[in-house]
Amino acid sequence: MKELDGRVAVITGGASGMGLAFAHRFAAAGMKVVIADIEVPALEAAVDGLREAGADVLGVRCDVSDAGSVHDLAAAVDEAHGAAHVLCLNAGVASTDTLDQSSLADWEWILGVNLMGIVHGLDAFLPGILARDEGHVVVTASVAGHTAYPGLGPYSATKHAAVAIAETLQNELTASGSSVGATALCPGFVRTGIFTSERNRPEHLVDALAEPPTDEDIATREGFLEMIAEEAPLPEVVADMVHDAVVSQTFWVFTDDRHVDSIGNRHEEIRTRTNPTEARTIAEDTFSRQGDT
Repeated sequence: MKELDGRVAVITGGASGMGLAFAHRFAAAGMKVVIADIEVPALEAAVDGLREAGADVLGVRCDVSDAGSVHDLAAAVDEAHGAAHVLCLNAGVASTDTLDQSSLADWEWILGVNLMGIVHGLDAFLPGILARDEGHVVVTASVAGHTAYPGLGPYSATKHAAVAIAETLQNELTASGSSVGATALCPGFVRTGIFTSERNRPEHLVDALAEPPTDEDIATREGFLEMIAEEAPLPEVVADMVHDAVVSQTFWVFTDDRHVDSIGNRHEEIRTRTNPTEARTIAEDTFSRQGDT
């Protein structure tokens, strides 16, 4: 989309982190923005901040894991603006347990938000975007959609699916001659609250039998979050990349090059039918490359 002024951007997970940065960036480009989020206080604060910045903004409470809630979002967008032009399917949650530690509740929560949130968003919005033959869909995937780091099983599964959905969408748009564009956003670590997303976990999906974290676990987690705060790019940097990708119809967007070697090694292992060798965690892989750009 070359012209964004006056168009409508819809952003799930829009009350904080990258989603909120997207909203500010698209508003600065003259777009009307609709931000959807499950966390009501954060949503209200985000709407207030956007309005103070001069944005034309609508906030809608939405649980992307629920198809009806996403269709209610689409109805609210239709009532307020009549159309969605840029759709950012950005809501996401994460956990860092190994597969043997991941409960069925963990899987249901992460799949519900990260995967079905995309499916529900496409179901509610894509037919209208295609019918108008004008728009752009941004799917927030991850470098974890191109790798298989230890400790990220459910999260990586959803992000591999996100990459596949986005790439299939792009191929179908090309095959049909559509003017609609697609982007697969594949961030590494960004200074967001995704690793504190347990705050929004539904009570019925909390694992009551899970062992509480030890003091060592808490210390490790705090050190990890400190490294992200010091080393990872700001959401506003990613928002600029996404804006530019929409305007230029760029499909692949990576926020840094720190995982290029790991992704390349995985592809080579697949090509040569070699057993997987990635044993480092994503944090070890990221922060061992602090000197890289």
